[in-house]
Amino acid sequence: MSPNVISLKAAEPHQDLIIAPPTTGLTINGRIQVPGDKSISHRALMLGALAEGETTIAGLLLGEDPRSTAACFRAMGAEISTLNTERVTVRGIGLGQLLEPSDILNAGNSGTTLRLMLGVLASHPGRFFAVTGDQSLRSRPMSRVVKPLRQMGAELWGRQEGAYAPLAIQGQSLKPFHYHSPIASAQVKSCLLLAGLMTEGQTTVTEPALSRDHSERMLKAFGANLTVDPETHSVTVTGPTRLKGQPVVVPGDISSAAFWLVTGAIVPGADLTIENVGVNPTRTGVLEALLLMGADITQENARTVAGEPVADLHVRYAGTGDRPPLSACTIAGDLVPRLIDEIPILAVAATVAQGTTIIRDAAELRVKESDRIAVMAHQLNQMGARVTEQPDGMEIVGGTPLVSTEVDSYTDHRIAMSLAIAALTATGSTTIHRAEAVAVSYPDFVATLEQLCAV
Repeated sequence: MSPNVISLKAAEPHQDLIIAPPTTGLTINGRIQVPGDKSISHRALMLGALAEGETTIAGLLLGEDPRSTAACFRAMGAEISTLNTERVTVRGIGLGQLLEPSDILNAGNSGTTLRLMLGVLASHPGRFFAVTGDQSLRSRPMSRVVKPLRQMGAELWGRQEGAYAPLAIQGQSLKPFHYHSPIASAQVKSCLLLAGLMTEGQTTVTEPALSRDHSERMLKAFGANLTVDPETHSVTVTGPTRLKGQPVVVPGDISSAAFWLVTGAIVPGADLTIENVGVNPTRTGVLEALLLMGADITQENARTVAGEPVADLHVRYAGTGDRPPLSACTIAGDLVPRLIDEIPILAVAATVAQGTTIIRDAAELRVKESDRIAVMAHQLNQMGARVTEQPDGMEIVGGTPLVSTEVDSYTDHRIAMSLAIAALTATGSTTIHRAEAVAVSYPDFVATLEQLCAV
């Protein structure tokens, strides 16, 4: 590793990441792997805890968010072995059998943990639960799941009439319900499907566009009575049901792979292969967007692992001479739910693309771990980019070279990693404050960055 490229500095109680690319340019090439898919890791732990018998999980993400999920379900009686990437064993307690915890359940920074878990807790009659999270999570809206759960008969209380955690839940026997969601959200859909597992009759969720379908795939694998109508974007679960423990293999997270896909697309001369990445069609919006921009990306060694499509992703820098490697595009409409988490790093790609990239229909970004629209626009502009913030997205004029400066992650893991990749194309030394946020979803991000920047 060249010590002049990547370094960390303690900035108590936080950590700075300092990136200083050599003036002669970086050499980025090789083969890497990314952590297990975060969405699938959460669901494997949850369904394993709710199932009867044993579930084994290979490739689990070891980030802070899945650790929060494991801790919550351990507190309610599930036996979950020490988390590792090789083999995690979950001995489930069975649907309807969760124990009333002796303390408040803490979801940490994980919106997935909290929102999905609410559907489980609300449908456990006779038990009382209290849930909270860190400062960031307590500021994120919960009404999008609380409202439909209350329509099913759930009893939930919280700040601002249940809009924000901490929340208290008195479990009830819920009634079946057809919910027409105003947004395409896998978290909303999954919460209600989990609530429907113990509800007599059919619980249906209809979305305006297709959101990621990891819950549907895994619920079917665990034995749930579930049907999907792709034409109407509807999913129905019929309860009550029983789940049976299953072996689960977690593919690499395409949201983590996205940082390296953009690295390969924007760093001159780059040639990278990211191995064993999940390419579920409901998650590959980032590939479609980069291909629209002219990125040189191919899928190799395509296969199916535990019901999920997987491939190795090969990306090469496509620029030649004075021609930029990418061209501007519009990211909007039905594409957005399939790349919502990847928009921060796509904004970085847009800074080197020829023309003006337009991102819209992404207002959901304002209620993530940070206001990702405002934060990315401000931080990239600090680096010399030309980004105009819009109510539901951004307009990014590409082609202006980025410059070194000090930027801030706002304790948002995807912001921190996106700014790190942007710094690879900047002149001079860029300091990213509060970079420890990357541990939420990608604990080895800095180590992988060091590996790729080795000279």
